[in-house]
Amino acid sequence: MERQTVIGIFKEGIDAQAAVQKLESTHHIGRDKVDIANPASASARQVGSTRDKDNDNVSGFFGSLFGQNDDANKHTQAARKGWVVTVHADSRQQAEKAAEVLDSCGAVDVDEHVAQNNPQAGTARPPQGTAQTNTGRTGDSSQSIPIMEERMNVGKREVERGGVRMRSRIVERPVEEHLRLREEHVDVERNKVNRPATDRDFQNFKEGEINITERAEVPVVNKEARVVEEVKINKHTEQRDETVRGTVRKTDVDIDKLDKDKDLRNPGNKPGNPRNI
Repeated sequence: MERQTVIGIFKEGIDAQAAVQKLESTHHIGRDKVDIANPASASARQVGSTRDKDNDNVSGFFGSLFGQNDDANKHTQAARKGWVVTVHADSRQQAEKAAEVLDSCGAVDVDEHVAQNNPQAGTARPPQGTAQTNTGRTGDSSQSIPIMEERMNVGKREVERGGVRMRSRIVERPVEEHLRLREEHVDVERNKVNRPATDRDFQNFKEGEINITERAEVPVVNKEARVVEEVKINKHTEQRDETVRGTVRKTDVDIDKLDKDKDLRNPGNKPGNPRNI
């Protein structure tokens, strides 16, 4: 794992605190990886040899990062007048993100800050940003500005837009049918007669029993299930064209050529003085 240290120096404590909060909320860099200190306040409270010891600690800290060179001295001078936020990044990518956050929250340009407070220190400026990392720079004179450009990638994903829910349930309804039913009834008639008995009468002149059955029709219900309708659910796909619009950002660099010899040849043409054309 490539560990790197990112340093941001702020003039105001509120800016330093905002940077720490943004590192934690935006890039999930915990407080265990971020240190915030105010060497200016600590120096103001110290007296005598204690103040010298505190200054040596600040100088030693930047000396361990940059080596004992001009960069270490510049950072030490800037840190003694402001707040220092130190990020212990686990990777180069995390270090670059931390540097962007520190710059966006108002970290000072160390070279410019030192030049303003000590004009004899020079006016050289770093290529971009103000948060510094210990990448082993040794004061190279080349400078570069990265040209960044956003690109919009458009893709597709499926989402639910609605649908149809089909439920089946059993319902009952009353029905009725009309039937004509037949019933049998036995009628018994007794008629008085007065005639001589015949041979048939004598044949039936004995004990016996005659059973006559009455019959009737009753309703018989039989249920038969039949399919009378079918419900089908089909799904079809349609295609449509849609134009996706957005905005992307890019870095635009303006380069102005500075002709110092021309200014020396024309002393009246100085910055801030109007020139008639």
